[in-house]
Amino acid sequence: MKALLLSFLLTWSVISIGQVNLTYQKPDQSILTLADAPLAPRISMDNNGENILFLYRSNYKTIDELSETEMRLGGLRINPVTNIGSRTTYYTDIKVRKGREGNPQNIKGLPENGRFAYLSWSPNQNYAAFTNTTSKGVELWIVDINSAEAKKLTEDNLNANMGRPFTWFKNSSSLLVKTLPASKKPLINPEISVPDGPTVSVSEAGVKAQNRTYQDLLKNPNDEYNFEQLALSDIQKVNIDGTSSNWKSTDIYQSFNFSPDGNYILVTTINKPFSYLVPYSRFPSTTTIYDAAGTLVKKVLEVPLIEDLPQGFMAERTGMRDLTWRNDHPATLVWTEALDGGDPANEVPFRDEVFQQKAPFTAQKQSILKTKDRFAGIRWGNETTAIAYDRWWNSRNTRTYLFDPSNANKAPKVLSDRNYQDVYSDPGSFVTTLNAYDESVLALNKGKAYLIGDGYSEKGQFPFIDEMNLNSQKTQRLYQSAYTDKVENIAFALDAKAGEFVVQIESKNEYPNYYIRNITKRIALQPLTQFENPFKSIQDVHKEVITYKRDDGLPLTGTLYLPTDYKKGEKYPMIMWAYPREYKDKNSASQNTSNSNEFTYPSYGSPLYWVTRGYVVLDDAAFPIVGEGDEQPNDTFVAQLVGNAKAAIDAVDAMGYIDRDRVAVGGHSYGAFMTANLLSHSNLFAAGIARSGAYNRTLTPFGFQSEERNYWEAPDVYNTMSPFMNADKMKTPLLLIHGEADNNSGTYPMQSERYFNALKGLGAPVRLVMLPKESHGYSAKESVMHMLWEQDQWLETYVKNKKKDASVSTTETSKE
Repeated sequence: MKALLLSFLLTWSVISIGQVNLTYQKPDQSILTLADAPLAPRISMDNNGENILFLYRSNYKTIDELSETEMRLGGLRINPVTNIGSRTTYYTDIKVRKGREGNPQNIKGLPENGRFAYLSWSPNQNYAAFTNTTSKGVELWIVDINSAEAKKLTEDNLNANMGRPFTWFKNSSSLLVKTLPASKKPLINPEISVPDGPTVSVSEAGVKAQNRTYQDLLKNPNDEYNFEQLALSDIQKVNIDGTSSNWKSTDIYQSFNFSPDGNYILVTTINKPFSYLVPYSRFPSTTTIYDAAGTLVKKVLEVPLIEDLPQGFMAERTGMRDLTWRNDHPATLVWTEALDGGDPANEVPFRDEVFQQKAPFTAQKQSILKTKDRFAGIRWGNETTAIAYDRWWNSRNTRTYLFDPSNANKAPKVLSDRNYQDVYSDPGSFVTTLNAYDESVLALNKGKAYLIGDGYSEKGQFPFIDEMNLNSQKTQRLYQSAYTDKVENIAFALDAKAGEFVVQIESKNEYPNYYIRNITKRIALQPLTQFENPFKSIQDVHKEVITYKRDDGLPLTGTLYLPTDYKKGEKYPMIMWAYPREYKDKNSASQNTSNSNEFTYPSYGSPLYWVTRGYVVLDDAAFPIVGEGDEQPNDTFVAQLVGNAKAAIDAVDAMGYIDRDRVAVGGHSYGAFMTANLLSHSNLFAAGIARSGAYNRTLTPFGFQSEERNYWEAPDVYNTMSPFMNADKMKTPLLLIHGEADNNSGTYPMQSERYFNALKGLGAPVRLVMLPKESHGYSAKESVMHMLWEQDQWLETYVKNKKKDASVSTTETSKE
């Protein structure tokens, strides 16, 4: 063992002075066994809970799959050979179970080695449609639930470059399908094309376009041309017997949506000019209503290019937006318009107004509701009953309105007016059911509605079902989970009036499974699935949610795991994993949403693997960043960050489990940003792991995470929070990992590359690992296993086997 360790340390010393060409490595077998455990299938249930489709998938893609041709255009990542999103996650098998008992059965006729996606039940629940991606393109298939037989409806000519390429007609006998146009032109290969001239962008004086740092944008005329060719589609009507007919000619179809009665279709197309500043969702668009035969009924809306919204998270464009159908009407169009010019800085009594217009869409628009803050959606009930929501990010406030959509003069009743980060006060979500149009509406019973809540409280988590009298607004608790050794999540109602609900139950070592619970008859749970625990090597690991306090008295929590070989009295190394979250009040920041009875699930990015390697793990450690009143959370970001970390280490150290000189910290994305800051501004840690982070906030000058001020409004905040600006303070070993194809806003791969160069130039111990082809999250098996190997070797070297350094003590809190 000593010889192996010496060999590794020598190798690491070589790696530290330059580049090393490594092949993909695999982690220790104890980690590999967990990371490569088979996944249980996902399930898709029909509306009555009678029939279930079991969707099987692999843990990972392969690096070969990630290496397939990819074009990044307008915010999309496209495989131009197959014409589907190049990062699509596929199912590899589908099985069906008819009835609530028994084993799933194979579906006859499924293609071998299939890559299935976009599964969608037909309105009558007799069929499910899905796509299959071949080596050349995308096919449309359906499965007959009753016969358990699959059938191909089209050749591999679908266009899924902009998402789901089909939707069901309401009669369940046909589908509208986006197909590749015959007029599609060959793409331009940017690597061999000769440019006609430079690319020039222009900004007009006084027109502000303060956009976030989007990635995968169009960059030049070649990109524009390729985007257009890949986005163009024809729309065909495809019948379930395999026959088809043309429905609409070639255009860039973004979405189509049937009215509840199926007689009209809302179609949105994308227009020119395209933009180099924003993704395709903000390109100009036209929304049009057609009848089911494809005949034009009305052009509803034309939206210009959206590059210059007002500043702030609650900013909106002016004019009609959020167009959709009213679920409880056969064909009524509903939309929202801003009353504040879309500018959060404007003070007005009402921010938004909701309108409706019934078919044939010729009458004057009808106002049905005004909201004090930004409109956030409606749950339709019936002609006189609906529930609406508004939201305001700056105050973290949300309201729930009960209103009469048939009478705009009748003042709505505010059912709740609360801080949406205050989970203890959450009244729950209204239960819905399907109406005669197969649309989701409120489950109403003689003036009463139902609510399902997560049930977080100071005493723990106890999910509930309430009944609300809409006339008096009083609630009655119909059911509350009483489990103290398990977690019961109430998934949805099968029949709220009859008291029949689907629940998911799990424990620390019991894999989550689905059951039917009848809260009226109080009969035994009826199991729907029986998935086994695939992670048995850690099923008996000690797990608890610990509570402790920050120096300022703020209560904090974290989920603590002890090593699988834990021996009482020994001091172990620890890895702490976290992600900072911003709050506007201390009460919300202090609330506990962790549950020690949740199933112990080591996902690829989890630190849980290291309980098998002799580490204490503190996962999901609370890192609230609070800014009350006029103070913004980030005004004191660093001080609060260090305070959170010190409180966590103090708490676990006081329990006698750890050697506090051997503690590592890690995180992904904003958690990576947190990690680099902690190593720069404290001496609490022996090492850090930062994955896919951003380290220089001047590269995200128009806001990041929950910061809506721009750099020029708060330069001190941006500079103080940037680890890059404080690289000279960082002497703690840091492992940087980043996907070379990261497409997340702000976390350019350059962020890690430039930070590494700064640290290397200043003599800090740092290692940079760039994962080929990987995006913000990692998906290739080769990449994930190598990432786990890198993390394991880093922890073994700089934490578990850390050399004692008399000049630096991790009991010191801060660096100046």
